[in-house]
Amino acid sequence: MSAQALLLDRIRSGKARVGVIGLGYVGLPLAVEFANHGFDVTGFDVDAGKIAQINAGKSYIPDVPQAELAAGVKADTLRATADMSALGAMDVIDICVPTPLRKTKDPDLSYVVRAVEAVAATLKRGQLIILESTTYPGTTDEVVQPMLEAKGLKADVDFFLAFSPERVDPGNQTYTTKNIPKIVGGVGPASTEAAAALYGTIVGTVVPVSSTRVAEMVKLLENTFRAVNIGLVNEIALMCHKMDIGVWEVIDAAKTKPFGFMPFYPGPGLGGHCIPIDPFYLSWKARQNGFECRFIELAGQVNGAMPEYVVQRIADALNSVKKSINGSRVHLFGVAYKRDVSDMRESPALDIMELLTKRGASVTYTDPYVPTLSHAGQRLASVPFDAALASQFDCAVVATDHTGFDYRRIAKLPLVVDTRNALKSFAGPAIFTL
Repeated sequence: MSAQALLLDRIRSGKARVGVIGLGYVGLPLAVEFANHGFDVTGFDVDAGKIAQINAGKSYIPDVPQAELAAGVKADTLRATADMSALGAMDVIDICVPTPLRKTKDPDLSYVVRAVEAVAATLKRGQLIILESTTYPGTTDEVVQPMLEAKGLKADVDFFLAFSPERVDPGNQTYTTKNIPKIVGGVGPASTEAAAALYGTIVGTVVPVSSTRVAEMVKLLENTFRAVNIGLVNEIALMCHKMDIGVWEVIDAAKTKPFGFMPFYPGPGLGGHCIPIDPFYLSWKARQNGFECRFIELAGQVNGAMPEYVVQRIADALNSVKKSINGSRVHLFGVAYKRDVSDMRESPALDIMELLTKRGASVTYTDPYVPTLSHAGQRLASVPFDAALASQFDCAVVATDHTGFDYRRIAKLPLVVDTRNALKSFAGPAIFTL
């Protein structure tokens, strides 16, 4: 029996041992889903704290129900370890590590490289390796494949290699790992078939594509589409402010058109691991091929400037009551990058806090999902909501629209800058919007 036939048999019979490298917002939900479907799953991570929590049956990701994780641990179908030598015992290895940007806005593949080095050290015939980390087209066949083939095994013959972009939307309770269609592109037909068979056991819809490069490009298109349209609506918001037009009303009216329009909404800036970063991966790769992504990079500039615009709106609000930013006390409601998550990666609230501090403001915050954060060399603690409302600050800022906030009470504060249109249904003494 061929290596592929043996692997497919183990996958379809549920006997395949699955390893997931990187137990964050992508890896942990994936590991739990495989365990839920009866696979023997081992999660790999360098964070001892995450490993300890998983092995104790505790979930640190809001989207992963603790009961499901605990059930897998109790049934001994799910465990976590930092011992990368155990990768050799896996039939399938899913790589879900971060792919940040360097300060120069170039891709940082160091996490991917370290993960692949660990896989290569124990690579055996018949294993399926899948990269899920968002990256530029060509990473799988230009970087990962040569590293894995260095010891003599051949991809799509001796072992199988594919790319399947993660499509996780943290905080989204409607679309989760199990019902988001899975894109799969292998380095060859055998790899594509094996990866599609694997995901077909836990996901309702699998969409095979012709190559790893197509699969890599799919994810970048999806998030660049969002980044560009958010950039457009942010610029429209700036324009509407100059023309004394309510941008939120404009969007609400425009979205009544049943075709040809999709609503996007302005905000304080882009956050999270994907949307602020993925377009730069695409433009970097395009430059390597002699193509300049002017449209995409312009959207990045518009989105990147939004925290400064928010600070200017805070200055306008304070000026309306004859105060300056310098010496004022500004309190942010919400600092996570999006509603109802704890993720602080690339959060525009951090930029807003830094800009305010540089201009002499004293900054505090309330966020039930972020108990503490580092700011200006200090460790700040989230102020409880009721205590925040009772405190004497000069201006409140709705930076993240968590559903748990009582916006009726926030609207009654003397001075509020609302960057998310969270107060649209409430009247207040002085509410400033984008």
